[in-house]
Amino acid sequence: MELLKQTIAQIDPPDQQAIKSARERLDSLTKPPGSLGRLEEIAYRLAGIQGQAIPELPREKVMMVLAGDHGVVAEGVSAFPQEVTPQMVANFLRGGAAINVLSRQAGARVVVADIGIAGPPLPWPGLIDCRVKPGTDNFVLGPAMSRTEAVQAIEAGIKLVYQQVQGQPALVGTGEMGIGNTTPSSAILAVFGGLSPREVTGRGTGIDDARLVHKAAVIARAIEVNRPDPNDGLDVLAKVGGLEIAGLAGVILGCAARRLPVVIDGFISGAAALVARSLAPLSREYMFASHLSNEPGHRLMLEMLDLKPMLQLDMRLGEGTGAALAFPLLEAAIRVINEMATFAEAGVSEA
Repeated sequence: MELLKQTIAQIDPPDQQAIKSARERLDSLTKPPGSLGRLEEIAYRLAGIQGQAIPELPREKVMMVLAGDHGVVAEGVSAFPQEVTPQMVANFLRGGAAINVLSRQAGARVVVADIGIAGPPLPWPGLIDCRVKPGTDNFVLGPAMSRTEAVQAIEAGIKLVYQQVQGQPALVGTGEMGIGNTTPSSAILAVFGGLSPREVTGRGTGIDDARLVHKAAVIARAIEVNRPDPNDGLDVLAKVGGLEIAGLAGVILGCAARRLPVVIDGFISGAAALVARSLAPLSREYMFASHLSNEPGHRLMLEMLDLKPMLQLDMRLGEGTGAALAFPLLEAAIRVINEMATFAEAGVSEA
């Protein structure tokens, strides 16, 4: 618990003077004020995070992909069997998954960690072992994990940031793998938002109508059994969350403590972001929403976080794919504020 407490205590607000100076420079560039829209917002937010009026390009780009399994899969909430989790992790390690392709395009390194895959540990080269337990318990029958295990998983994510991100400045993206993980993500959203499971539950791996109704009922039953406290993020996480969700919350908190921007992927990463914000409200200032997932609850998550997605491509794969696609947009924003000429430099008349 000490690492979590120390990390939260280290999260400071972005530098407001750097934001002000960045906005003034953006308004002096050879364009009508605000005409580059969201790119300008990204640029001045990055200035505040880095603490300098003109932010620097990242020296390092890292995609954190955390894998964990879920006991609630026993309730028949997924179209795929749990064995797919380690099979896909092997694919990540071989470089054959969508996140590998898109990370290569973005020039990002993919870090793959086992935080709770079901079964014995996997001694695979390149796979980082930060296991807390071999999958969560079935949260229809009781808590998904203990409060202590939830803290351990968060702290595992914090440690990953400190171990894997050496460069400064850097960009970090969140990704995950875990069959059944849209179910705890929907539960987390329902609890924090005071929403009905029916309105936040989507098809995940592509389940049919009957299973969708069943999935929402499973979530409702889990919330009734566990009664998580929406004012206690650790309670919500432990009772209806997931190990990879906890680990990603830790990644977000670790990035905020180190003044690193963290690019949030889709629905599962959004659940982690809700947990992180509940534990440390200032961590939201370091988050960038990459895209709007096709999962119906994701829009509600982003509204609760007051984050605007950069892309809308009807994606729902996870893995960090949306975050990888958004990396070049953050770099484009940095290039604009660095490389565009001002009206004075270009000898162009202002309005």
